[in-house]
Amino acid sequence: MAEAADIQGTCPSPARPPARRWLRRTGVLLASAPLLAGLFQLPAAPSAQAAEPASVQAASGSRTVGVSLDSVSPGIPGEGDTVTVSGTLTNNGKQAVTDATVDLRIGPELTTRSDIDDAAERTGYTPGADGSPVGDEYAQDFTRLAPGVAQRFSISVPVDELDLGGSGVYQLGVALSGETAAQQWEQVLGFQRTFLPWQPGGTDVRTKTTFLWPLVSTVHMSAETDSNEQQTPVFLNDDLAKEIAPGGRLEQLVALGKELDVTWVIDPDLLASVDAMTRSYEVQGPGDTTTPGTHQAVAKEWLADLQGAVAGKEVVALPFGDPDLASLAHNGTDVTGSLSRLKEATDVIANTVEPILHVQPTTDFAWPVDGAVDPSIVKVATSAGADKVIARSDSLEETGGLPYTPSAARPIGGGTTAVVADSRMSTAFEGDLTTASADSLAVQTFLSQSLMLNLQSDQQRSIVVAPQRMPTASQARAMATALTTLQAGGWSEAQNLTATAEAKPDPGATTKVPSASAYPSSLRKQELPATAFDEIATTQDKLDNFKVILTDESRVVTPFGRAMNREMSTSWRGLATEAASFRNGVENYLDDLAGQVSLIQKSETKLSGRSATIPVSVQNNLVQGVDHLVLRLTSTSPTRLEIGGNAYAEQPVTVSGGHSQSVKFDTSANANGRVTVIAQLFTEDGQAYGQPVTFDVKVTEITATVMLVIGGGVLLLVLAGFRMYTQRKRAAREAAEAGPDNGDDTDDTGTGAEGDTADDTAENAADADAPDADPAADPRESAESPAGAEESQSAEGTTTETTGQPDPPKSSEPPKHPEGMERSGSTKHPEDAENPAAPDHRPQSQDPRTEESGTRPGAHDPQQPSDLTPDTAAESADPSRTGERVDR
Repeated sequence: MAEAADIQGTCPSPARPPARRWLRRTGVLLASAPLLAGLFQLPAAPSAQAAEPASVQAASGSRTVGVSLDSVSPGIPGEGDTVTVSGTLTNNGKQAVTDATVDLRIGPELTTRSDIDDAAERTGYTPGADGSPVGDEYAQDFTRLAPGVAQRFSISVPVDELDLGGSGVYQLGVALSGETAAQQWEQVLGFQRTFLPWQPGGTDVRTKTTFLWPLVSTVHMSAETDSNEQQTPVFLNDDLAKEIAPGGRLEQLVALGKELDVTWVIDPDLLASVDAMTRSYEVQGPGDTTTPGTHQAVAKEWLADLQGAVAGKEVVALPFGDPDLASLAHNGTDVTGSLSRLKEATDVIANTVEPILHVQPTTDFAWPVDGAVDPSIVKVATSAGADKVIARSDSLEETGGLPYTPSAARPIGGGTTAVVADSRMSTAFEGDLTTASADSLAVQTFLSQSLMLNLQSDQQRSIVVAPQRMPTASQARAMATALTTLQAGGWSEAQNLTATAEAKPDPGATTKVPSASAYPSSLRKQELPATAFDEIATTQDKLDNFKVILTDESRVVTPFGRAMNREMSTSWRGLATEAASFRNGVENYLDDLAGQVSLIQKSETKLSGRSATIPVSVQNNLVQGVDHLVLRLTSTSPTRLEIGGNAYAEQPVTVSGGHSQSVKFDTSANANGRVTVIAQLFTEDGQAYGQPVTFDVKVTEITATVMLVIGGGVLLLVLAGFRMYTQRKRAAREAAEAGPDNGDDTDDTGTGAEGDTADDTAENAADADAPDADPAADPRESAESPAGAEESQSAEGTTTETTGQPDPPKSSEPPKHPEGMERSGSTKHPEDAENPAAPDHRPQSQDPRTEESGTRPGAHDPQQPSDLTPDTAAESADPSRTGERVDR
């Protein structure tokens, strides 16, 4: 620590007595007089200076040492005050500065607002123009300033010692003088200027100042919401949470603004976004992932603070999303629906600002970017209901030669008032104000311009200050400091924007709106292109086509409507890539939702017969139901296949959320072959909805002759069975009647056995014939009708088709013929009803060839002409195994 204390230049040395400083400077001048006289006689002096080493040149000049003025206190001094100027010195050269002195210099009084501009633009030290030292006693010495080392300074001087004259603005400079090893004489090596407004004794006329305090942010919410009942919103990122958190930009604006007399200018989208954060919300992550938001408490606190800050203050609400009026006027008016979306953005204000802030906002102001206007911008701005346009004086410039700045209100025709903000004061807080020196200079410049404006005329005027839309936290702090200081001054008083707009206009002020060619090219380059409005219109068309089928369209119309308002936001200026990405995201998400209602794909369908029904399924994967849809099925070859008797048929469609619905169409075939069929959904107003589904129908017609042959074959089978049954019954009866005639030749035992055998033979013959009557047993019928086949049948034919999608839910009832008949594949004989017993329960019969001891009666009888088939021996009625078909 002792070593550090011994290093020269680490702390300022005490101020030298004025007499000693005067003697030192006088000695230096006397000692250099002969040298100076010799130099005047040497014509080669310029070339000697040109040969001076570069290092010596770099160490000299008024910018060798950087001087930062971090504060001027008070900003507006009064009589008897002491002005304190503090800041930092930094040696930017390569050589150390020795015998350095910092002092204050008061320049001449600035008489016009342009003088302030000129002084602010000058760099470096200009002898004469930058004044002379206030006095040696108000200076601070530094023994040594090492290269790259910064040192603090602070100088205080009574305002009476500044020798200020009457009310006005004075330049206040801070100069650093010293020597370097290359130039061992005292010179100004660093200089910085600021401004000191001075108005002793107050003024009789005060300027009414309206300061706009903007609460505007970038776009934070997407169009996406969860499918739950609350429709949980999805945010693009978590940046808004950072802005409203303690120390964030928006938090600072609210905290600072509540202490000021300002007019709040608020974008309703910002309020809606923060309000959504007070409840459950999601934040987009990588890919399609989302994470739950966790800043509900911060959002609630910020809204509560804002509600308290705006209570009793004027609140001007911009259209929802802060649409870019200039972009819309220059590139969007030729796109259908663009102006209507601006009107919608204005209408949303009533449902957003008042419910959240509990104040009635003013909605009749439009604010183009930077207050730049032309006739088209004014026309668009007023199309949504606003009759006042906030312009700026560097756009609506004065051309009448007035020696003063007129009041803000200007009638520009058509019942519209231009409220012209002062450009100098409005732009005072732009740029990087993160350093204390930049902050201090911005504040002092603003105060000086305000005083100079007041001194221009003894007429009371109303002015407006419209700063940039989204000031940073440091810019907001500078604005608050300037306003707080101004409100303590004696020449200005606060006034709200509505009162300023209604003030009496200056008759000499310019009221002509500049032409379109005068619009700044730098602003025009940042505008949304015409293609952006085309994309927005496309999204709107898709939304209009989608919402008509919804049972609760508000779940879709509201989030997408607000998203399209955000697509026109002023905040997209300079962010063309991000703006295009947002628009694409909104449109793609809408396409995804609309695609949740679609036709299920179908493969080739086979139609057997002259007529049948063709089912087409509609799938709805949305949470809510859809209706007002029409399904049209069109035949590309109506001469072969007709749908409902025509080339196409239509049927209304209603599908509950998360379900599918099968719609059946009656068809009739006129010829065999393959026919392409197109299924397409339409809205009730005739707009095609979704993608069509195309599939082929293969027609295989069954003619009347084929049906007759099939019917004849079935009849023959029935008659044959009946014939066999009657013959066996007759044979059994004849055998029974012939039994007593042979009883004498046998014993009792044989007769009884034979008689019993005859009776059993008759009964078994009848029982054995019963299975022969039904050639199609139940197991076979079940095997021919597998589950899962989608089939529709008519009296004359059937259709069979399989789909490429999972089958929609089916009825638990079995498929029925349209006319209520059984399927043709399950023909049954009459005798089945008389013998319902299963084969396992029927009596077992023996081989008829072993039942009789003699020749069967009638075995040698001639064949009857009516017999269809010769008599055959009875077969066993027991199948070889259960479920297996037995051939007869």
